[in-house]
Amino acid sequence: MAGACCKYPVSLSVFKRSLSVAPRGCGSAPRSLLPCWRVGERALQEAARPSSALRPACFYRHTASLCLSYQESMSDSLRTCYLYLNQTSRSFAAVIQALDGELRHAVCIFYLVLRALDTVEDDMTIPLDKKVPMLNDFHTYLYQDDWCFTESHEKDRQVLADFPTISLEFRNLAKEYRDVISDICHRMGVGMAEFLEKKVGTMKEWDLYCHYVAGLVGIGLSQLFSASLLEDPEVGSDTELANSMGLFLQKTNIIRDYLEDMHEARVFWPQEAWSQFAGRLEDLAQPEKLESALSCLNLLVTDALRHVPDVIAYLSRLRNQTVFNFCAIPQVMAIATLLACYNNPMVFQGVVKIRKGQAVTLMMEATSMRAVQTIIAQYSQEILQKVSHTDPSRDKTLCILALIREKSALSQSNLPTRTPHLSPMYLSAAMLLAALSWQYLSTTEAQKQVTGDMQG
Repeated sequence: MAGACCKYPVSLSVFKRSLSVAPRGCGSAPRSLLPCWRVGERALQEAARPSSALRPACFYRHTASLCLSYQESMSDSLRTCYLYLNQTSRSFAAVIQALDGELRHAVCIFYLVLRALDTVEDDMTIPLDKKVPMLNDFHTYLYQDDWCFTESHEKDRQVLADFPTISLEFRNLAKEYRDVISDICHRMGVGMAEFLEKKVGTMKEWDLYCHYVAGLVGIGLSQLFSASLLEDPEVGSDTELANSMGLFLQKTNIIRDYLEDMHEARVFWPQEAWSQFAGRLEDLAQPEKLESALSCLNLLVTDALRHVPDVIAYLSRLRNQTVFNFCAIPQVMAIATLLACYNNPMVFQGVVKIRKGQAVTLMMEATSMRAVQTIIAQYSQEILQKVSHTDPSRDKTLCILALIREKSALSQSNLPTRTPHLSPMYLSAAMLLAALSWQYLSTTEAQKQVTGDMQG
């Protein structure tokens, strides 16, 4: 129930983010609130699996000792927040921790606040007459010491049950961070409430939906980057570019997960697109509809690709190395995923994902603007080679690919100089190594707490 509550017990398990959302009336709910993390997180989980070439024992010991030292310097409530971060975002918690200074804490709390909001939205056991006011008012709970919600049945319910710990650390942040997080939480809650019983019909509505659940995350993160003074003010003030960063990731998620969403009775492909090729969205999975299905798929991939020039412009402004890595890795993962999806029947028949080795290579290489532009140009060229002469979207696809190649090939003489404390390659390697180390340490911490509770 909402109101004062005690601490929520820490679970031994490391929760995996659930995206299962049942349909609401005539519409569908947002499939994921945090795509800015989600695309990279899936790749990090793949890359973090055992591989002898990436697992020297001395690096494990060094990374583990750094994580322990860092944990010991935090307050109990902040340490709990990082534990929740690891439980709800898994491997990508390591990437958040790679950020510099106080920005690290601000992004951690931003993530948890939005995860709590998302958990309310996802929980189908909460009646609409109760859920809508909660979504609209959620930003006000940040300033209520004791507000929590203990009636959720979602996997990530601990962020609601122990929301007082999260809101405490939110209030401990500097005002410039609090203002950003509260504003984005408010706008996102209102947007989520709007789409509770609303279909994604037109392409403009698809953009609006993706803005609410992803573009606002990109805008909020950008404003946090600027507030930290690690990035210039224009990074946070140019909301159009920041919005495109989020839309590119979210559309990639939606395109890739067609079959998974169909199995869960979720509809996220815009009707304006699929109605050109089928009477019902689920018909695209029928073998006899394959040609129409691929045409619809390629139309949506083309629409997603139109955000890439903005992605290039956004990344070229970043000066801090840890911020650049944080932003660039999900974007190169996304364009690699779109290449895998484009004109691929497997989108309608199974699972489409990039290979583990490819994910590792991208994470290790995407540490400079020159490298990112090279990666984008390479994958754009490979998409170009897959464009069929008979595809209905061919002209639009060729046009946006030409623009992407032009943006990727522009003179790089004015690229900003970044300020890494460590080499970019080391930072990328550290992200991979820290992912396993942080998960190990958090699990150990949870086991100690449970053991202590049993002994008590």
